[in-house]
Amino acid sequence: MTKCRNLVGVVLVALLLPVSALAQINQLIAQGESRSAENAQAQERIEKLADQASTLLNEYRTELKVVEGLETYNGLLQRQLDSQEREKTVLSESIGKVSLIERQIVPLMVSMIDSLDEFVRLDVPFLPQERQKRIADLRVLMERSDVTAAEQLRRVMEAFQIENEYGRTIEAYKGTVEVDGKPREVDFLRIGRIALMYQSVGGQFTGAYNKDSRSFEEISPAVYKAQMSNGLKVARKQKAPDLLIVPVPAAGGSQ
Repeated sequence: MTKCRNLVGVVLVALLLPVSALAQINQLIAQGESRSAENAQAQERIEKLADQASTLLNEYRTELKVVEGLETYNGLLQRQLDSQEREKTVLSESIGKVSLIERQIVPLMVSMIDSLDEFVRLDVPFLPQERQKRIADLRVLMERSDVTAAEQLRRVMEAFQIENEYGRTIEAYKGTVEVDGKPREVDFLRIGRIALMYQSVGGQFTGAYNKDSRSFEEISPAVYKAQMSNGLKVARKQKAPDLLIVPVPAAGGSQ
């Protein structure tokens, strides 16, 4: 409605004005329309720029969140690295201590093996080959570079434990002993470290180890033959444990 009135006004004015004035008015109208179009285009550009700015702002905020997350992550990684460095320091110190302990314990183990060897040499001579082989194996083990000091120590302690157990057990095994100048196959009976006795197959010879003379000596079959037979059965778990009479050196060295 307003447009119509404006148009009527323009028409009336146009009818009343001369031709030159009418041309000027038309020019002004054209310029106004041109400016309106330019303003519309400018407004459109402004709106596009505003949209782009809004998009960039959102992207910037998103990137800020990513950066914050990365900073948090990097901080966590740094703390982990610091913790690992501390652990490395502690580990290096521990390795140094282990190396020192190994340098100290290896000579100790060698000394322990020497002591065990001497003990077996002076002990009651039961299972001599088995016990000497165990010691020889330990000496070989100590020279192996592929075996840790911990395993070497475990084996040395195991050997000591085995020797310790001998003092609390009874055992029967076969072997040879020299009787009347001849080697004879016999049954040995070991009762802890208290007594080591033997009996020939068939029971013809019975003897025992004398710790004082450090040799095997024959003993009275009438006294010990039956005891020896019972002891062998007990050791082989063929008979329930029972009291046994065994030869023990008395003062003065007699049995």
